[in-house]
Amino acid sequence: MSSSYIVTFKKGTPQEIIDAEAKKVEETGATITHRYNSAIHGYAVSVPDSIVSSLSLANEHVDGVEADGEVSTLGQSLLQ
Repeated sequence: MSSSYIVTFKKGTPQEIIDAEAKKVEETGATITHRYNSAIHGYAVSVPDSIVSSLSLANEHVDGVEADGEVSTLGQSLLQ
């Protein structure tokens, strides 16, 4: 099995740094499944569970790492 994450970079991070970090992640056995270049800058990555604990995404340019999952734009109103 594998786990999916979204890695985002701080505003203004040069594309070369994002590409270099993505390459390092792929060299560990993970797979970049999508790249984000508009509203956010970063990528989605699928990481085999066997290596997830050894994967380091620590970098001064990384803004956040979060589990990838389904999102909905439809909400349920709490007001009646």
